[in-house]
Amino acid sequence: MTATIIIPKNADKKSQPESPPELENTPQIQPKSDPQTIISLEDFLVKPPDRMEWVDGNLVEKTGMTFKHSLAQSKLSTSWRNYQNSSGQGGEVLTEILCRTNKQGRRPDIAYITPELLPQSGNFTAFSQSFPLIAEVASPEDSGEELFAKAHEYLESGCQEVWLLFPEARLIFVNAGERWLLFNADEVVNTQRVLTGFRVAVNELLI
Repeated sequence: MTATIIIPKNADKKSQPESPPELENTPQIQPKSDPQTIISLEDFLVKPPDRMEWVDGNLVEKTGMTFKHSLAQSKLSTSWRNYQNSSGQGGEVLTEILCRTNKQGRRPDIAYITPELLPQSGNFTAFSQSFPLIAEVASPEDSGEELFAKAHEYLESGCQEVWLLFPEARLIFVNAGERWLLFNADEVVNTQRVLTGFRVAVNELLI
């Protein structure tokens, strides 16, 4: 196939193509970026996003849950709930419900609230203090130092007893405000101050 080139009659064959016009050295206008939105703890507690905690002014998503983490959370929450019902102590066992500590907005993995502290409305988005009994289950992404610091934060904010579960090491630490008690896989762990009388073998919770 032969290509046909059509040249306008008034075109000057010897003329060179015009060079592009020079542009003035004007500053480019960059789109303005929206300023970072800083949310207060009070605003966060009104309508908190799912799976988010408020830590030092930042929204932090709870991540890193594994099969062992999820299983330990499920087993302990079920055990606490069954004992709460059978013992007649009342109250409620909750998972990942928001509470306000003296410093942050936290979502404990498992929490028990006594009948005396249950709101009369029977519903709330965020509890105004730490729950009386709290358990945190360590995930592979969690730092042991951070978990123990979080536990002390709970204890300073109205919590009476904290459990820290380490599924990979098959260890449970319990603190009722005085010192840490360590329970190994072949031992039976029990509550110290809240939900009194509850006992369970560590190897039943941590496979």
